[in-house]
Amino acid sequence: MNLKKIISALLITMCIGMISPAFASGENPVTGTPKSATELRGQEITNRLIEIKNMDKSNLTTSEKKELRKEVKKMKKDRNRNGIYLSVGAVIIIVLLLIILL
Repeated sequence: MNLKKIISALLITMCIGMISPAFASGENPVTGTPKSATELRGQEITNRLIEIKNMDKSNLTTSEKKELRKEVKKMKKDRNRNGIYLSVGAVIIIVLLLIILL
């Protein structure tokens, strides 16, 4: 094995070794903390979606149904816009690309 492969294997091992203990922290989250505005908004959206789902839509006009559909689509889009999620595989690929390119 040449030196470049050994160094990259060691770097990968070190990165994985540093990432794993972060998930195994023994700290318990503090309960009773006030909810943030985004959590409260998410709960409001969820409650409204449940309310719309349980609504009797048989006596609504087509324009009212169309407005409800638009409202539901908008709320679902807002609710799902909480952040960026990266898988472990994506992070490893990014690290490998950075190692190779740098």
